[in-house]
Amino acid sequence: MAADRQLIDFTSDAPEPRAMDVSWIHGSPSAKHDTDPEIQVYAYDEHTFIMRQNMAVHYEAPFMFLMLGNTRAVLIDTGATSSAEYFPLRRVVDELIGNRLARYPRDSYPLLVLHTHAHSDHIAGDSQFAVRPDTVVVDAELSSAWQYFGFGDDPGRPARVDLGGRVLECLATPGHHEAAVTFYDPYTGFLLTGDTVYPGRLYVQDWSAFGRTIDRLVAFADTRPVTHVLGCHIEMAGRPGVDYPVRTTYQPDEPPLEMTVDQLRDLCRAIHEMGGRPSRRAFPDFIICPDEA
Repeated sequence: MAADRQLIDFTSDAPEPRAMDVSWIHGSPSAKHDTDPEIQVYAYDEHTFIMRQNMAVHYEAPFMFLMLGNTRAVLIDTGATSSAEYFPLRRVVDELIGNRLARYPRDSYPLLVLHTHAHSDHIAGDSQFAVRPDTVVVDAELSSAWQYFGFGDDPGRPARVDLGGRVLECLATPGHHEAAVTFYDPYTGFLLTGDTVYPGRLYVQDWSAFGRTIDRLVAFADTRPVTHVLGCHIEMAGRPGVDYPVRTTYQPDEPPLEMTVDQLRDLCRAIHEMGGRPSRRAFPDFIICPDEA
């Protein structure tokens, strides 16, 4: 088959860190006069896309990730808005997959929809994919998501999702949410941490579980070539330790989305310094916000 002669080698070369050449849409002074696209699409490479929802559509402005393998694609998170009229996520994803199939034709190319966790700003667009042909949407709640990954038997064992030569490692990482999952892509070196780690307010549901998760992510990153730690929001402002207020819809002085393993270690040290007395504390690149604080 012609498609078999066009298989991409996703494994032979180790990922190399490189800057993301992108200026993220960050809202407008007046949402009424906003001219930004509902969804910004950044092609990290021809097989990897990062999308951000427009703040004028929803103030959370979450990021979503589309990764294309040889035999299927995965969409990680579906944003904060269900309406395809105001947030045309399926149309954008269909166009990106269509472009891929025009270059690498296949008779079948399924889509898998997964999530970093089950909060509404990461799952609202699921309904757009419910009746999409050749698509599996895995519910993000604990009982269904962790069953899919097999975490119920052994939460400490990474699961693997094979996209056809591109195999993601998936880790159970509770703390922010009981069903949180972190994804590692060996092809790009991305560590996709959802709302567990990102440049913003790190809301902690379970302090003990969160500490164990961050310890685990640091240990995992020490054994893998991680190029970027990528969460799903930007909430920090340009000055260290300062964040934009909740529900802000214009953030002209954002830091980059991408974080480093060193910043992940900074978070780990901060958690250990707090010990069993968590409190809301601002650090240069993030703010820890325990529920009990």
